[in-house]
Amino acid sequence: MKALDRKLLRDLRLMWSQALTIALVVASGIGGFITSLSAVDSLALARDRFYAQGRFADVFATVKRAPASAAELLRQVDGVADVQTSIEQMVRVEIPEVTDPIIGQLIGLEARNAQRMNRVQVSRGRLPEGTGLRADGSIEVLVSEGFAQARKLKPGDTLTAQINGRRRTLAVVGTALSPEFIFAGLWGMPDLRGFGVFWLDREVLAAAYDMHGAFNRVAVKLAPRASEQAVVDALSRLLAPYGGRQAHGRTEQTSHAMLDNEIKEQRVLGTVLPAIFLAVAAFLLNVVVSRLVSTQREQIAALKALGYPNRSIALHYLKLVLVIVLLGLALGVLLGDRLGTMFTGLYTEFFHFPSFEHRIAPWLLVVSIGITVTTAVLGTLNAILATVRLAPAEAMRPPAPGHYRATLMERLGIQAMSPAVRMIVRNMERRPLRTGLSIGGVAAAVAIVVMGNFFRDAIEVIVDTQFNLGLRGDVTVWTPEPVDDAVRLELARLPGVTAVETSRFVVVEFVNGHRRERSMIRGYAPRPDLYRIIDVGGREALLDGRGLLLTDRLADKLGLRVGDTVRVEVIEGRERTVDLVLAGTVREMMGLNAYMDRPSLNRVLGEGDLSTGFVLAIERGTERQVLEASKSLPRIAGAWSKATMLANMQEISARNVRIMSTILTMFASVIAVGVVYNNARIALAERAWEMASLRVLGFTRAEVSGLLLGELTLVIAIALPLGMALGWGLVHAVVDLLKSDQFFFPVVIRARTYAWAALCVVAAGIASALVVRRRIDRLDMVSALKTRE
Repeated sequence: MKALDRKLLRDLRLMWSQALTIALVVASGIGGFITSLSAVDSLALARDRFYAQGRFADVFATVKRAPASAAELLRQVDGVADVQTSIEQMVRVEIPEVTDPIIGQLIGLEARNAQRMNRVQVSRGRLPEGTGLRADGSIEVLVSEGFAQARKLKPGDTLTAQINGRRRTLAVVGTALSPEFIFAGLWGMPDLRGFGVFWLDREVLAAAYDMHGAFNRVAVKLAPRASEQAVVDALSRLLAPYGGRQAHGRTEQTSHAMLDNEIKEQRVLGTVLPAIFLAVAAFLLNVVVSRLVSTQREQIAALKALGYPNRSIALHYLKLVLVIVLLGLALGVLLGDRLGTMFTGLYTEFFHFPSFEHRIAPWLLVVSIGITVTTAVLGTLNAILATVRLAPAEAMRPPAPGHYRATLMERLGIQAMSPAVRMIVRNMERRPLRTGLSIGGVAAAVAIVVMGNFFRDAIEVIVDTQFNLGLRGDVTVWTPEPVDDAVRLELARLPGVTAVETSRFVVVEFVNGHRRERSMIRGYAPRPDLYRIIDVGGREALLDGRGLLLTDRLADKLGLRVGDTVRVEVIEGRERTVDLVLAGTVREMMGLNAYMDRPSLNRVLGEGDLSTGFVLAIERGTERQVLEASKSLPRIAGAWSKATMLANMQEISARNVRIMSTILTMFASVIAVGVVYNNARIALAERAWEMASLRVLGFTRAEVSGLLLGELTLVIAIALPLGMALGWGLVHAVVDLLKSDQFFFPVVIRARTYAWAALCVVAAGIASALVVRRRIDRLDMVSALKTRE
């Protein structure tokens, strides 16, 4: 072994604790990077494979009823490679001994013709045999795997469904997966217990809804290099006579949109947060190596005098750095693999694939190595070059004593400082860059804890805004078609119902010049009480006589300002076009929404007093009776309970947010320990002579420790408010990166989050300080007082 390599091992042995803390900071950054990006890479790979295996469609459209012959017209559209039609219906489903309301989506499968798109893959059990209609009248069905797992359904179980007003028994013969329902949730909500997909024989479903020789759902595969928008426009025109809604591509398909949104979010988090860790690691490496070079001046001079070239000496210190960061890289890869596997397991609860395994792509390892080495070199380049610039004769002399002067506070006339405090402040001012970076490192730890716990605050605000301030009713029911508003009188007579509020939703396309956006006008009561519009500030937006109200994001996409006129093309029911004036905008969290009061909406459409939804307020303890009684109303298609949906959502989201905040808090604690401990060790090494001199002069161990640890205390005290401000800015930056047309997180950081961040960092600082205090107590005064004078 070369002499320099033996020196390298000795140096690492002497500074093992500092090397370990720096390696852990690097490991946290690389671990976070690999965790997020390997999980989403695995998710994207599983998605792309399933899309290819199941031939996931490119364009989708829904109609009320179209003859089978219309499919041939669609196949003749330029850019269309294939067309597949189906029959789909939403129904109410009941499971024995389960009182929660459940919505099911029935999809007809052709037994005689294999699916060419959106292929259903049986994961357990079998396909329905023949027509799937048994002698006892029950219907054989496949159930979506996510719903089956949530409700513990297996082949042989039975359910009941209200199919076109008739109560029918569904016999489960298997569970299945489809690329169209990788994520299966009602209206995009992660409620796996309240929504399920059921595949059954198409002829049985057609007979139940009088849809023989017809379809109401179409999927299209595009030809290579075809224009999606051109095909969407052509399909929309051809399907309009059949009550067709605007065709759309994958971006508006619920399952695909949820997958894309998750991948985008994790890529942002997997890039922004690890960058902070690696920046702190670069700072720590710079400080440690600079201190090492400073304390080994005589050794460097001796090596040069013995003939070692500058290149060999510089390479020696670069090896030291690389050993530390490569240790961090190895730990980070192991950590990223473990956490990535855990994240993949969490994804399997939401996204369902035939095969979904965690993997770390080779490119991800290459990028991790590149980032780690670059961080090490850039962080220590200046310190390593100092060894090259150091002349042997100069290195043999002790370093010049530090230049001390009155502190800024003293120059400003603030004299009320004890000698100890004055010494601490002067020492910090003597090295402003190191002090500033130390404060920045601890502040970064505070910011990361704030970031990790922000999501909990944001989700609480979203839930409170949507389900408590906005939706104040208890049960929501809807109809498949617009019905006379008199239906609310029937609902009001149900036992336990105390109030009923009506609404009407109409699918439209807004047009302003060359800009077009599909949305839905939501017609609420003029002065609603049970279903209100609440902005991000928690304020209610009233509709009473105001006209059209758009969310600010939708108005921006259309290029509209208050007072502008927008063309509205109604794409459901009777086709018509109306011009409306934008009366105002509202800043909401969810979706590109449009609002009018329901009477004005009906008047603009030239229709009677029609409604499509009803929100019920009920007496406590009567929810089950109300839901049961609503089944007897033939015009009600479905119902859901706010309490049940909230419970189902929070069961999953609360746990996932808790896991995320715990991981980020642990990572932030590593940063805090790394910064505080390394600064304390370096300060002790630099000031050991001073500490020993004070001990000889009669200072107690506590007094001597106070001088050194007081500096760390001051660093943390300054870093806490700075870190809270940095956390606020980091949250804003990440929220802006995560913002989409459909959703954005409100920037709400509660006092408890700031308090928790401060507590975690202070605890990490105290733990580091105790370790350093132990070293101060064991200080060898004889050795420390030796000098090179």
